[in-house]
Amino acid sequence: MSLATPYHINKDQIDQEADLIRQAKEDPARFGVLYKKYHEQIFLFVIRRVESTDDAADITSQVFLKAMLNLKKYQSQGVPFSAWLYRIARNEIYDQNAKNKISLVLTIEKEGVMKMISEMEEEGNKEERYKELQHALSKLSEDELEIIELRYFEEHSFKEVGDILNITENNAKVKTYRILEKLKKNYSNE
Repeated sequence: MSLATPYHINKDQIDQEADLIRQAKEDPARFGVLYKKYHEQIFLFVIRRVESTDDAADITSQVFLKAMLNLKKYQSQGVPFSAWLYRIARNEIYDQNAKNKISLVLTIEKEGVMKMISEMEEEGNKEERYKELQHALSKLSEDELEIIELRYFEEHSFKEVGDILNITENNAKVKTYRILEKLKKNYSNE
C-alpha cells in the first residue's frame, strides 16, 4: 500500500493555491478550504512518524492551528503551500518528542526498500539484501532516516524533499545519494 501524497503540483496550481491563501488571509473562515485540501496529506505524514493515531491526530490539529494563526506571516516562495505545512508538522513532531510526549517511529515498507536496492544497483538475492538493508537503516541518524523516508517510502521527488526540508533540490539529491552510499557500506561490511 502506498501512502504517497498528492504533492506534485504545477505553476498554475501554485497560482490557484496563492489565491486560496490570499482569501484565507483576508477572511480566516476561508482557511477551511486549505484545511480540507491538506488535512489528510499532513495526517499521513505525521502518522508515519508517531506511535499512535491519537498522537497523530493531536499533532495534525496543532499543525493546522499554528498554520491558521500564522497565515498572515506566510509568504509564497513558488512552492506548494504543503511544504510550509510539512515544516510545521516536522517541528511539532520533534517538539512533542523532545518533551517526551510521543515516541518517534520509522515506517519501513518493503516496496520502498526494494526501490532503494534497485537505485543502489545492488546485485544478488533481493530478499537477502532487503534484510541487510533493514538492519543498516537502524544505524542512520534521524535526519538521514527522514530523507530516506520522504524519498523512498513516501515517494517524494528530490524537489519535494528539498521543499519540505527547506534545502535545495540538489542538496536533497546529494544527501540522498550519500546516505545510500553509507547504507551500502554498512550492510556490505556485515
